[in-house]
Amino acid sequence: MSGHRIFSMKFSKVYPLYVQKAERKQRTKGEVDRVICWLTGYDLAELERHIELETDIESFFEQAPAFNPKSALITGLICGVRVEAVEDPLMQKIRYLDRLVEELAKGKAMEKILRE
Repeated sequence: MSGHRIFSMKFSKVYPLYVQKAERKQRTKGEVDRVICWLTGYDLAELERHIELETDIESFFEQAPAFNPKSALITGLICGVRVEAVEDPLMQKIRYLDRLVEELAKGKAMEKILRE
């Protein structure tokens, strides 16, 4: 393991926080799921399985079937750090997801979030 404590956190503990953030801004759980599936290549059943199995965040991203190549187009600040400047590949993937959920919560159109 790379060492950062977030890597060993259960994805099932972080996922509801993403959903809550989106729902506070009148977005839906389905939209959060769509963003996660777009980024990682998981289908909905696989996403739900990882949540049920309490997969840690490191394994969740390592086992992603097809990390979206358009993820390189995700830019901006999360916690005062530019996501495109994050050096650790795993941390960058986590920050990409954080950024997508942030864009969703800010009301950005789904087509723009998914870089279509």
